Amino acid sequence: MNRPEISLEFFPPKSLEASFRLWDTVQTLAPLGPRFVSVTYGAGGTTRELTRDAVATIHKHSGLRTAAHLTCVDATREETLTIARDFAKAGVTDIVALRGDPPKGSNGFVPTEGGFQNSCELIEALKDEGNFTIRVGAYPDKHPEAASATADVEYLKRKFDAGADEALTQFFFEAETFFRFRDACEKAGIDKPIVPGILPIENWKGARRFAEACGTKIPAWVIDAFEAAERDGRQDLLATTICTELCSDLLDGGVEQLHFYTLNRPELTRDVCYALGVTPQTGLENVA
Repeated sequence: MNRPEISLEFFPPKSLEASFRLWDTVQTLAPLGPRFVSVTYGAGGTTRELTRDAVATIHKHSGLRTAAHLTCVDATREETLTIARDFAKAGVTDIVALRGDPPKGSNGFVPTEGGFQNSCELIEALKDEGNFTIRVGAYPDKHPEAASATADVEYLKRKFDAGADEALTQFFFEAETFFRFRDACEKAGIDKPIVPGILPIENWKGARRFAEACGTKIPAWVIDAFEAAERDGRQDLLATTICTELCSDLLDGGVEQLHFYTLNRPELTRDVCYALGVTPQTGLENVA
């Protein structure tokens, strides 16, 4: 098993305590030498300013290549591109371009007047700016709003045709889910990198709710295993084992890069990476 390249996703803090937790997460995981880290938006664009500040801080003080999430929600085209240009001026030229989740309580995504209609329009506009590396989302399990799994693949191809450089997938529980998706993408003529998204499960109840909301299929054996582990107080051990085995299966199947959704809780991600041979790199121990 070869040592994979990793990337990491954080979310912006909403309190002083959360700010310290984010920075602790960055300091814990930076020595692993991620090829980039990203900072998310909240649903409905609710953390736009927090995302901007977190991206700028991590980029400036950690030395890590930092990517900003950017969505089509609640902003005009010019407002969105102004944000992107501000990132570029600050030295951040990696963007994760997404349509974005609608605000909570709404009936679905409705384009803002004068805004981007979908992620493909956003990608095309960013590509025209000429100075961004653009990553997009992909869905090994059918997106809740997609007509079919085939439609998901077709739309991903549209995003690559619009100018995307790489895709990061939603998390999943079994390697075969990713391999089927990868094969379908290759059959559709997609030849750009598709990186599997990995969720180390810090909290099973929360992960289960998240999976059900985003259409990720949960195998019965995973449910049974976590229910048993909760009774015995072995949740962290089980989570580390399941995640490590998933990553090992992916690497055995030819995957070379993994994208970890850290949820600003670094311990499980760190432990899984250590198990995969991803250990602190010389020269990064003192990142602060």
